[in-house]
Parts: sequence; C-alpha cells; structure tokens
Amino acid sequence: MDVVTFILISLLAIAILVPAFLLIWLYVHDRKQDEHSVLQNYPLLGKMRYILEKMGPELRQYLFHNDREGKPFNRKQFEYVNKAGKYQSSLMGYGAVKDFKENDYYLVNSMFPKRDAELKVEEQPTITTQVYEVKEENLFNRKEKRKETEIKPSLLSDEEQVILGEHTVREPFYLKGLIGQSAMSYGSLGENAITALSKGLGMAGGTWMNTGEGSISPYHLKGNVDIMMQISPGLFGVRDEEGHFSFEEFKKKAQMDQVKAFELKLAQGAKTRGGHVDGKKVTKEIAEIRNVKEGEDIDSPNRFPGIDTAEQLLDFLQQLRETGGKPVGMKIVAGNEAEVEKLVKAMKEKDIVPDFITVDGGEGGTGASYYELAYSVGLPAFTAIPLVHKCLESYQLRDRTKVIASGKLITPDKIAMALCLGADLVNIARGFMISTGCIMSQVCHKNTCPVGVATTDKKLQEALIIEEKQYRVCNYLVTLRQELFELAAVAGLDSPTKFTQDHIVYQSQFRAFSGWSDIGEKAK
Repeated sequence: MDVVTFILISLLAIAILVPAFLLIWLYVHDRKQDEHSVLQNYPLLGKMRYILEKMGPELRQYLFHNDREGKPFNRKQFEYVNKAGKYQSSLMGYGAVKDFKENDYYLVNSMFPKRDAELKVEEQPTITTQVYEVKEENLFNRKEKRKETEIKPSLLSDEEQVILGEHTVREPFYLKGLIGQSAMSYGSLGENAITALSKGLGMAGGTWMNTGEGSISPYHLKGNVDIMMQISPGLFGVRDEEGHFSFEEFKKKAQMDQVKAFELKLAQGAKTRGGHVDGKKVTKEIAEIRNVKEGEDIDSPNRFPGIDTAEQLLDFLQQLRETGGKPVGMKIVAGNEAEVEKLVKAMKEKDIVPDFITVDGGEGGTGASYYELAYSVGLPAFTAIPLVHKCLESYQLRDRTKVIASGKLITPDKIAMALCLGADLVNIARGFMISTGCIMSQVCHKNTCPVGVATTDKKLQEALIIEEKQYRVCNYLVTLRQELFELAAVAGLDSPTKFTQDHIVYQSQFRAFSGWSDIGEKAK
C-alpha cells in the first residue's frame, strides 16, 4: 500500500469513526441522564427537539413569519427603520401588505390637504449626513455606495415649538422636534451604542436624549444633544455613598449645560417595578457612575424611598424644580382610570403640576424584565394616552403640562396616532436601537448582544462602528420628522402639533358601514 492510499484510508476512517464514537457517547449520555425524559426515551432524536427549540426565534423571524406577524416588531416595521436610517427613504412598491379588514386605527385624510408651502416647518440649516445608494442588487449580491448629502431637518417653526416648564422654571426646555430618544442607560447599552446615539441625535438637532436610570455617562455627552436625565428609585447619579438622595449631587447635574430636564421614573411599561441590570454588565466604570459595587446585580426599589403617596411625590418634584431651575416631569404606567385620577387629583389639590408626564405603554421594551410584568401589567399606549389626556382635561390641568408617549411608536403613522390620542411629544427606544444595528435577537439581559448594542462586552462592541451608525440614527430621526409633516399635510394641518382626536378613527369590521343610513337620511 503506497503512502497516498494509506493517508486516504486513514482520513476516511477518521471521518467515519470519530462521528460514530461521538454519536455512541451522546446516546449513552442521554440514556443515563435523569433531567430530560424525552432524551431518555429518544436519545439523539430528542436532542434535535432542543436544537430546533433554540433556533426557533431565528427560524420564525427569517423563514416562517409573514411580513406582519413578528413580535415585538414585524418585518415591515423593522425594514422601515433600516431603510430610513440607511437610505433616508421609506419608498415601497405595489401596495401595503396588510389585511385591511382587521380592526385598527386609521388617520383621517382631508379632501383638501396642505401644500408644502403652507406647512409651518423650518428647513434650515440643512444637515450634512451620509446615505447609501444602491448601484446593483440581485439575489446574492448588493452593490451600494455611501455618499455625503444634505438633508432638510424638518423642525417645528418658532411659533409651533413645544416648551417644557414655560411658566414654572428659570430655564424652560424649548423643543423644535416632537420626537426624542426614550430612556436607555449606559450599562444596559454599551458605550459604542450610546455614543452613536448621542452623536446622531446631536446631528439631527431639535431632539433630546433620555439617560435612563443609570445616570449621565461620558458617552451620553459625546454628541451635542440635549439631555433629559432620568432619576429612578435607585437614585443613581444623585445619591451619596449610603444610597440616599443627595441634593448636592443633583445640583451638579442641574448645572450641566447639556442637561435640560429631569424625569422621575415611577414605572416603565415592560417592568412596573425598579430596574434591573445583570452583574455581568456592571463594569468598574458603570459602578462608579451609579455609585454601586462592580460586578453585582443592580436592582433598584419599585418606588422612591420615603415617598408613599402622590402628595409626597409632588412635593419632591417641586423641590427638585426649585433647586435645579429646570423642568421636572415623571414617567408613569397607567393601570386604570382610578389610579391615574388619584395622581391628577393630588396635582389639582396641591397646585403642583409636573412639567411633563411620560406615559409608557405596557408594550414598551426593556433590557431586562420578568415575564409576568412584561406580558400582563400596565395598559398599552393607545389606551393609556387618551386616559391620561382626558383625566387631565377633566381637572382643567391639561394646558399646564405636556404628555410624552412611548411604547412601540417607531414609525411615523404610529407617532401621528399617538399625537391624535392626546400626546404632545413621543419617545422612541427600540427604533433607535435598530438604527444602531439591533437585529432583535432578544438577549439584551444576557450581555451577549451579537451586534454590540445591548452589551458592555468590549469584543462584541467592536462590530458597532460609531462613525457609521451615527448617520443612521440621524437619518432615521429626520425621516420620521419629514414624514410626520407629510402626514399632517395629508390631514389638512400645517403642523403635526395640531393633530387631535378628530384626525383618527378606529375601524371595526362590524361597524364599517354603520354610518351609511344616517348619511342617506341627511341627504333627504
């Protein structure tokens, strides 16, 4: 037998014997283990069940769900964010992939829409950004090139701008855009993601960046963007070494030029309790920023220490407003009308009204939560927004505060609907995450985000190129603003600030034609 033949036979033997040995070992192992019944009865074959179960989310997302089935966001919504961020466009062909017989909200169009020249929009100065242009595309290849371009910012005019704290503080917060970044902490997201968001939002202008409960990190300040600092029951960033609230630390934050407002977090839609960060994410730097111990899980309380009533909360809010001289609001999750009314009634009786109320829907996202909280506690945004809006109106307080809505509002139509239902402004978190590269792998709580967004792992973050993603963040936000003005024009409005409940309708297949008989009678 020559050498070549011997080598080939040896390689063949190895190719057969090694897998056979591994299968035999796996068979014996599965038969002897006592943890899984299916593996005892069906060694090897039962293993396939667990493999397919593990691959299930990816298989459903990419192969089995249709374009509108996926959760928390379907393929069309995910595609919208990516196209807006990469190409600064939302063009599509052939029509909507939607069952129009299903019950849903729809925007009311005017027979005589506004022309571009009639809109109260500020389009100068233009923004220098980078967008992609597709040169060639086929099944296996796409040739595209990034180019520098100038885009219009689509900001509100001076007369339409929204003002937080106009009559309550020394330094009101003037907003030329209706869309900002919802609370996302450094620690929940890595420094590359936070930096890309900060720079991209700063380029777009007219917006804000909520720090999340993890306090202000150096990465939030990388871009020239206005900051809304969130204060949670954990008091991160405004606490002393013993974990008690510190007015001295609060004053330091209030004196920062980029900090424009503060938000007291009572609850978050996906977790109506204190926040949680896994210890694997708590690096030395994060621990120093939050004044906690490195490597240990962070669980903030589910309410502010020493604050047991709405009256005490409002007193604390007023103290912060007087001390810092900047707007102070609160973030709530609406449970029912009675709970909301209890809070609003206290505002009326004490004559202390927050400068804004962030209403987070129960369908909101989070880096980490628990099943029972994320699935079953808190009203969805489109139920909670009008509830809060009407309650404030009934106590004659609606014109003294602003309502910021959040909860899966990542496309311009959903934003417009939220404004129709009573919101003044809108917060977005996961839409901005997608613009930085998030692929919805749903492992935010494990510190293993495969695209380097929701992780503090240095190696994984290397894949998130700040210089690239900052443009996508900017483009996504500006596209939303441009198309929000377009929707306003279609509704016959010169500004999206003028959306009201008259511009939204809920279509039910059971009453879609109920008005025809009335119309006929009126015609007679």
